[in-house]
Parts: sequence; structure tokens; C-alpha cells
Amino acid sequence: MNHVSQTARVGLFFLLGLALTWVTFQTLNGGKVFRDKGYRLVAGFESLRELKKGDEVRMAGVVIGSVEETRLAGRRAEAVLHIDRTIEIKRDATASIVMAGLIGTNYIGIDLGSAGAPPLPAGAEIRTQITPDLNTIMTDLAALGNKLDHALVTLTGSLAGDGKGSVGIIQKIDLLVTENRASLARTTTNLQQVTDKLNRGEGTLGKLINDPKLYDEMIGTLGEIRRGAGEAKSFIANAQAIIDQVKMGQGALGALVFDQKAGEDFKSTIANFRAVSDKISRGEGTLGKLLQDDGLLRDAQLIMKKAQRALDGLEDSGPITAVGVVARGLF
Repeated sequence: MNHVSQTARVGLFFLLGLALTWVTFQTLNGGKVFRDKGYRLVAGFESLRELKKGDEVRMAGVVIGSVEETRLAGRRAEAVLHIDRTIEIKRDATASIVMAGLIGTNYIGIDLGSAGAPPLPAGAEIRTQITPDLNTIMTDLAALGNKLDHALVTLTGSLAGDGKGSVGIIQKIDLLVTENRASLARTTTNLQQVTDKLNRGEGTLGKLINDPKLYDEMIGTLGEIRRGAGEAKSFIANAQAIIDQVKMGQGALGALVFDQKAGEDFKSTIANFRAVSDKISRGEGTLGKLLQDDGLLRDAQLIMKKAQRALDGLEDSGPITAVGVVARGLF
């Protein structure tokens, strides 16, 4: 009986050993007893970041292979990927090292690429890109923390001073308030008085705030100013139109300014008018003598008086007699 029990225990331990060996083999072999006849791709990185043989290769979250080998190739590290033969990886697809979790293992993640791109052949090198890992993130956070700490120290020194004779902003404000307490009190009192006057409607601003009629009048005045501005704008536009016409030589003024012949005629007219005026001022010509010679003026006045007397005598004479009277009166 004891011999049978011992044999059974040995057999049980043997089976447990086989099971443990199976589990270990499955874990190291990616869950497959016999590795399929897939194909290999090479992915090159600056650093593999703890990536090791047997780690998964995923596409869109689905396991499509495993890392078959890791190696150094000159100035970079390479991971040889074993891909399932039923999976096609596009030529423009990109591989990156992805962190499965804060304490999980890393794996190779491959995007889908373009639908129309050709597949990568066996043994080809897939494009790669660098993604931040936990160490890089922690390093950046530490640098950011140091900068924040330095900024807080600087801000604290600016506000409270450095304790070595340098006065901070808070101390300066306190000193400013202390030295100008009386002025601030007077200013506050004056502001209160002004506010009270405004509330009572005193002064121009107070009336404007409290008197609706004054407000309406101000709005009306502003409307008139706006209309006046519009009219002035229209006047300026009309003046500009006139100036444009003059520049184009249109109208009398435009022709006078830009037409050479019209300008010369105008100059000639002015010259003639000046010559006539000079002759009149010198007493030349009939009109000049009439204006300058007093005797001619007296003769003209005498003739006018004789003509008046002759006309007066016509009332009492016949036609023939009237002609004689006029002739006698004039000569």
C-alpha cells in the first residue's frame, strides 16, 4: 500500500513538472508549441528601452508576432521581429516602442499604414519613430519641478525680500500706504463727496446722469453733430469731384487751367483790359477825356440843360415850330 502511494506521489509530481515545463515553454514561445513559418522584419532604434526577446508585436492592439532577437548594429540597436505570415505590413507603416503600463513590459506597436501601399517583403526594415518613455517623462517632470521651484523662490524674494537689506514688493506697498495715509484719506473723502454730488444731480455730470431731459438734449446734439459731419463729408466729396473735373480739364475753370490756348486768351484779355484802363486813367479816348476833362463834362451838362429847355418848349408849339425851337435851343 505504501509502495502504491509513493508511486502515485511520484507520478503526480512528474505530471506537475510537465505542466510547469509546458507553461514555461508557452510563455517563452509566445503561446505556440511550434513556431509558424512567418517572416522577419528589422526595426532600428536609438535605444530598445528594456525591450527583450519574446516581447509582443502588436498592430492596432492585436498581437501579430514577437521580438525574435535584439542586437547592436553600429551606432543603433535593432530588434528582429517575427511576424505572422497571414499579416501584411504596409511599406509606409511605422513601428515604435510602446510602454504597456507603469510596471508592465514594453512591446512593439505598428500602425496600419496606407490602404493602397504595397506590403513590406521579408527581411525588410520597417520605419520607426521615437516615443517618450517613462524615464524621459520623469526627467522632464524633474526639470520642470526645478524650474518651478526656482521661480517660486524668485517670486518669494520679490514679494518679501531676501532678508539681506533688499525690500520686497509687499514691504514697499506697506511703506507707500503708511507714508501716504493722510493723502489717501483725503482722496477717499473727495471721491465720496463727488459721488454724493453726482447722486444729488449737482454739476454738469450729475445733471447729465440724473436729468433725462438733459440726456435727451445731449443725444439730439450728438445727432446734429453727426448730421453736420455727414454734410461736411458730402461737401468734401463734391469739392473733390470739382477738383477732379478741373484736373481733367473739364468746365471753364478746368479749360482755363489746363487748356493752353484758353489760358493765353485769358491772359490776352487781361492785358487788353489793363491797356484800356491805363488809357482811361491817362485821359485818352472819349471816355478818358470825359472822366479827366472837366470842361467836356460842363459842356455835356450845358447841352443836357438846353435839350431840357427845348423839350419843355415843344408842348406849346406845332411840329414845324417844334423843330425850329429845338434847333434854336441847341445852337
